Amino acid sequence: MTTTNPPLLIVEDDPALQKQIQWSLDRYASVEANDREAALRQCRRHRPAVATMDLGLPPDPDSVSEGFKLLEQLLELDPLIKVIVITGQNGRSNALRAIELGAYDFLEKPFDPDVLGLIVERAYKLYTLQAENTRLRTLNQGDATQGVITRDEGVLRICRTIEKVAPSSASVMLLGESGTGKEVLAQALHDASKRSGRFVAINCAAIPEALLESELFGFERGAFTGATKTTVGRIETAHGGTLLLDEIGDLPHPLQAKLLRFLQQRTIERIGGRQEIPIDTRIVCATHQDLQALIREGRFREDLYYRLSEIVVQIPPLRQRQGDAVLLAHAFLRRFNEEQRRALRFTSEALRAIEAHAWPGNVRELINVVRRAVIMADGQLVTLEDLGLSVTGGEPADDVDVLNLRTVRDRAERAAVVTALARSDGNLVKAAELLGVSRPTLYDLLNRLAIKVAR
Repeated sequence: MTTTNPPLLIVEDDPALQKQIQWSLDRYASVEANDREAALRQCRRHRPAVATMDLGLPPDPDSVSEGFKLLEQLLELDPLIKVIVITGQNGRSNALRAIELGAYDFLEKPFDPDVLGLIVERAYKLYTLQAENTRLRTLNQGDATQGVITRDEGVLRICRTIEKVAPSSASVMLLGESGTGKEVLAQALHDASKRSGRFVAINCAAIPEALLESELFGFERGAFTGATKTTVGRIETAHGGTLLLDEIGDLPHPLQAKLLRFLQQRTIERIGGRQEIPIDTRIVCATHQDLQALIREGRFREDLYYRLSEIVVQIPPLRQRQGDAVLLAHAFLRRFNEEQRRALRFTSEALRAIEAHAWPGNVRELINVVRRAVIMADGQLVTLEDLGLSVTGGEPADDVDVLNLRTVRDRAERAAVVTALARSDGNLVKAAELLGVSRPTLYDLLNRLAIKVAR
């Protein structure tokens, strides 16, 4: 394989046809496979932009089951890969099914080599454009998610999901441990939606059950003792906007039925009222609880769950977000410095403790620790003693495919760059010194790894 030509994966169990495809596409650096497992190994190793494949593969070449399974797995490894299906005679129905599953195009045997060459060339151009667009979108985060401070790949993907979902009216469920920033993401979702109404949040666990119904749906004058005037509920207040139902798992069962009716009818009746009021409110819910377990226990309605979970976003805890603890600590330190009119900096020992701490309380715990440290610090430095943390390791990082050296290298480089940027608070000169590279080399790394830094 040459290093100048883009990689092309050819999946074909017929050696003669495999050679024919290879010869007709000789300007590309081809890698070959004759079954599903070999194709997956080649894809992990070479990361091809385009693949041609036969649907009939061993151990059952007369069936298309292996081919369809391989197509799905290739798209899981790289959603941008362009798969061109080459089918036998009378295979048009299978080819169309492959297109529905995500294949880029198809050709029927016997194929014209010139036509195949044109399809492959077009596929490469499209792959290049989409990959560059994805890279630029990662580098240039939209204003909608500017309140989310992160360089973690997982959280950046969540931000992209939020931006995609925002223009729709789909209900969104935010799952994650307490303190992971669910309300920040809900606010970002509202801001990106461009809805003209307000963003309204209510914590279902913080309001007594007897009052929660009136808080959500409002009440008419005289509906109960003390109802001296008509009061609008939170759902109505959020008309034209977004309502965040925080800790939805604590919503009482009777109110679950009433909320479900609103989601189905998009109308409400205030307590003591008889008039149906049409409401255009987008519902976003959040919880740290396992709603599936609550459903099995009979404490949460299954039909309501499916109404609320059109889009589900799982937010990782802070301990799993590479470099984010130190990055956020610097941001909070700047905020509290302004409030206290101070100019404090973290010591190296303090930064190492922040990196090593498990943060069971997530971002909320980090905010409290930094705020206390700013108050307690005597000089110009925030020390380990000011933070009150012990240097203990958190949870181990997720396993990686240790056989895929390119993946291991990329992840290691990203982890090192993100950590250096976090420790240097985004100062590229200091980050380059920590990494032992020149600034141009660091710029190249930032560009290749799609890491955004304010310069």
